[in-house]
Amino acid sequence: MIQRIQTIYLFLAAIVSGGLIWLAEHAINGEGNEFVGMDENLYLSIFMGSASLSVIAIFLFGNRQLQTVVNRLNLLLNLFILSVYVYQSLMMSGETAVSEKGIGMFIPILSIVLIVLANKAIRKDEQLVKSADRLR
Repeated sequence: MIQRIQTIYLFLAAIVSGGLIWLAEHAINGEGNEFVGMDENLYLSIFMGSASLSVIAIFLFGNRQLQTVVNRLNLLLNLFILSVYVYQSLMMSGETAVSEKGIGMFIPILSIVLIVLANKAIRKDEQLVKSADRLR
């Protein structure tokens, strides 16, 4: 389980989704109020759901097809988070003196990249198992 690269990717995705939400600022509005994802329950629950799906996928190493399905659900959840952030950033004023878009908006993108890499490694494992079955 630990020696597989997809486990590392999924663990990093869980850390990114579950850990960086507490640290990274997502936006600063005109009054200087900093918006962090943990401030709103909706964002916190969605990010924690994404982190928990990544952890669940780690422990599904025996069933690679189910692991891929859980990763795809996690991918859709992160795409939803990203679309909410894009909508929110488009609704903010674009002037640099009024608002700033924070680094926290890249959390879903990093998580998506890690999940795609994990799915690619799972697919490679599946092909290796199928090729070993053909040789028997």
